[in-house]
Amino acid sequence: MLSSLVDSLLDAGMSLVTLIAVRKAAKPADQEHRWGHGKAESVAALSQAAFIGGSAALVLVECARRLVDPAPIRHEWVGILTTVFAILLSLSLVAVQSRVIRRTGSLAIAADRAHYSADLVVNVGVIASFLIAGVAGWIWLDPIIAGVIAVWMARSAFVIGRDAVDLLMDRELPDGERDRIRRIALEHPEVRAVRDLRTRRSGTDTFIQMILVVDGGLTVDHAHRIVDDVERAVCAAFPSVEVLIHEEPEQLPEERSTAHRPGSRHGLV
Repeated sequence: MLSSLVDSLLDAGMSLVTLIAVRKAAKPADQEHRWGHGKAESVAALSQAAFIGGSAALVLVECARRLVDPAPIRHEWVGILTTVFAILLSLSLVAVQSRVIRRTGSLAIAADRAHYSADLVVNVGVIASFLIAGVAGWIWLDPIIAGVIAVWMARSAFVIGRDAVDLLMDRELPDGERDRIRRIALEHPEVRAVRDLRTRRSGTDTFIQMILVVDGGLTVDHAHRIVDDVERAVCAAFPSVEVLIHEEPEQLPEERSTAHRPGSRHGLV
């Protein structure tokens, strides 16, 4: 019950942090933040991971103390009824958050949902502890169950923190999504190849950059229309996306097509 209480207290504070981060991330780009404010969500998710990991460590310390000096459990039925009520509230919240994530893809809300989903497992463990340790009298099992809950919390912290760091470090989109972008671009009959595809996410926004190789004999206006067609196709396939495309003639070697741009890396695909 103590591990569940610590986790619930952190839930309230971290949900407030998530609210602030989502409001910040929703602000449009400005002169100081030309790429928007989406990474505020990643910062919030990383702070969630830190708090969850810290609470898991505190619970593990208390578990060790209780194993050395076990204490009897009292008023177990009050605890069971309270925990059942908490489970119902968590189920309602997770259902609402799932709908929001499907619509927005928000990392901060996804991290918050992962936390509350873990709470469901925590609360089931609390009920099991009350029944086994309280009703059956096996009090030594209470700190063991709490320790399992703490390990689950630590795992949730690791997953949330890993995803947040990936976004803060501008990790590329998954290979499946990058392949989908390539296929969309190459579906245009006048696109000969796709070079130097770069992708990243920031909050709910996706940023895509690429070079389209086209026939060098095309006019500038014709090549620009090809770029517009590919941009529209990519935007239709990915929500909240910003696409930057540079077109180059087929006759230009790939080494030169990437070498002239600052910060480019040869052969990067």
